[in-house]
Amino acid sequence: MTVLDAAAKAALVPTPNVDGRPRRFADFETFCEALDFAAQGPCGLNFHDARGTLSRVYPYAELRTDALVAARRLIAMGIQPGERIALIAETGADFAALFCGAMYAGAWPVPLPLPTSFGGKENYIDQLAVQITSSDPAMLLYPDEIAGICAAAAQRCGCKGLTWQEFAAAAEPSDAPLPVPDPDAISYLQYSSGSTRFPHGVAVTHRALLANLAGHSHGMAFQEGDRAISWLPWYHDMGLVGCFLSLIANQVSADYLKTEDFARRPLAWLDLISRNKGTSLSYSPTFGYDICARRISSQSNVAERFDLSRWRVAGNGADMIRPDVMQSFVNAFADAGFKASAFLPSYGLAEATLAVTLMPPGEGIRVELVEEERLSGTPRDLSRPARYRAIVNCGVAVRGMEIAVRGEHGEPLAHHHIGKVWCRGSSVMHSYFRDPEATEACMVGGWLDTGDMGYLNEEGYLFIVGRAKDMIIINGKNHWPQDIEWAVEQLPGFHQGDIAAFSVETESGEETPAVLVHCRVSDPEERVKLRDAIRDKVRAITGMNCVIELVPPRTLPRTSSGKLSRAKAKKLYLSGEIEPYSLAA
Repeated sequence: MTVLDAAAKAALVPTPNVDGRPRRFADFETFCEALDFAAQGPCGLNFHDARGTLSRVYPYAELRTDALVAARRLIAMGIQPGERIALIAETGADFAALFCGAMYAGAWPVPLPLPTSFGGKENYIDQLAVQITSSDPAMLLYPDEIAGICAAAAQRCGCKGLTWQEFAAAAEPSDAPLPVPDPDAISYLQYSSGSTRFPHGVAVTHRALLANLAGHSHGMAFQEGDRAISWLPWYHDMGLVGCFLSLIANQVSADYLKTEDFARRPLAWLDLISRNKGTSLSYSPTFGYDICARRISSQSNVAERFDLSRWRVAGNGADMIRPDVMQSFVNAFADAGFKASAFLPSYGLAEATLAVTLMPPGEGIRVELVEEERLSGTPRDLSRPARYRAIVNCGVAVRGMEIAVRGEHGEPLAHHHIGKVWCRGSSVMHSYFRDPEATEACMVGGWLDTGDMGYLNEEGYLFIVGRAKDMIIINGKNHWPQDIEWAVEQLPGFHQGDIAAFSVETESGEETPAVLVHCRVSDPEERVKLRDAIRDKVRAITGMNCVIELVPPRTLPRTSSGKLSRAKAKKLYLSGEIEPYSLAA
C-alpha cells in the first residue's frame, strides 16, 4: 500500500454515504454478484491511520478491479476452484482485494489472524501452523511487515508463502474465463477466534452468506445516509461478515481503524463516529465500550470533543453483554449526544455465518433479573437472601432463522426455561471443513447446536446466559464463570478481562472453582489482603471456598479477537505456564 504524506492525506475525499440508487438488501445469488453491483455505485471503504487520519480511499469499483486482477493471477498460478487461499487478515485494501479475488477465482479465502500483543512469536507461529494444516491451502499470503513469522509458519506446513507484493509479481494475470460462481459452492472458510489445538474451519456457501447479510441488514433497517465505522478485526466473524462483507452487499460506505490502533487510542473510534455527517452504524463487544468509558475522565467535556448524536446503531455482540458497562458508557457520553436507545444487542456465531438474533433498532438494552437458582438449576435455599443476575435481551431471530431452546435430551423447553440454544435457517453453515464427526455432533436434522445456554420469552426474544462448556458444576450445582468474574471486578482496581474463573480438581479428587486474577499490587501484605477480599467475594457467590491465585498483569490469555480465553487460561495454569505470585498462608 502506498504511504502518503500529510498533504496527500489531507487532499483525500472519502466515499459518500449515499449510493444514489435504490438499495438492494443483499438480494444476490453470490457475493461476486454483490460486489459487481456495489462497484457500479460511488460507495466504498475508507482506511484511517493510527491517529484517525484518512489514508486510503477505496471505492468498490476499484476493489472489484483489483479483485478481478487477483483472481486472474491466481488462475495463472494454477489455482483451481475449491482450493483454499489463506490470507493474513490485515485491515486494508490488499486483504480486501485478495479475499474477493479468491472468490472470483472460485477458490475459498481463509482469513487468519494477525499477531497480537500477547502470546509471543512462537505461539503465533504455532497457531498459524495449526490453522494452515487444517485448511490445507495452496498458499499463504501476508503483509511484508510480518513476513518472517508468516513464512516460518508456511514453511513448517510445506505451504507456499508470499507477501502481498511478491504475489503481485508472481505471475501475469490469465486471460482464461473466470469460473461461473455457484450459489451453493463454498464462499470462504472461517476459523473461530479461539481456534488453536482443535480448529474448526466453518464452511459457508454463497447462498448462506447472502442470506445472513440480508437478514441483518433488514434487521438493522439500513437506511439512506447510513455509514459504518469499525475497528473490529477481519479474521473474526463479526468484523469480516458484519463490518466488511455486509457493507459491500448492502452498498454502504465504511471507515476503518486497525484493531491495534484502536487498542492504543480507543477514543479515535469515537472521533471517527463524530466526524460522520450521516447516521453511524458501529459494532463492538462489551470491552470496547468499557475501554472508552474508562479513558474519559469525569472532568472531560465530552460535548466539546465528540458528537455522538447521529450514532443510530451501537451494536453489541461477540461476547456476553454487560448491562453495567453499557450504563457506564451512557453516563460517560450522554453529554456528547449518545442515546441509550442506540444500543442494539445481538447474538450470533460463525457456524450461523454471523447473526442469529438482533434487537429491533431503537429498543436499546433490555434486561430480565433471573434468580441464581434458575441459573444454577438447584432448589432455592430459603436461608439465604435471593440473588439475581441481569440477563440481556439479545433480540429476535433474523429473517430466515428459527430458534429453539432444548433440554438435556433434546426435548423442547417452555418459555423462560434455560437450556441449550439451537438454530435452523438459510444461513447455517454447510459443515466444518473436512470434519464430518464434528459436523454431525452439532448438526441434527438441519438444526445447529450452538453450544450456548439461554431461554426464550413469550415474544420470541432470546436471552443468553453463558456457554455450556464454560459452566462450572460443583456438587450438582451450576456456577457461571461470568458471575464470579463480574463479582470480583466490583472490587477496586480491576478491569474487564482481569479475572478468569474455571473448575479444577483438588488433591482429594473433588472439583472446586479456581479464580485467576491480575494483580497490580507489589506489597506482599497488601497482596494477602487482596486475595482474602477476593476469596470473600467469591464465597458470597458460590457458597464455598475457592482456589484464588494472583497472577502478573497481562498473563491471562485472550483469543485473537481480544476476548478472555478461559479454556486456555485453565490449560496454562494446570501446565505451570502461568505462575501465580507466592503468598503467605
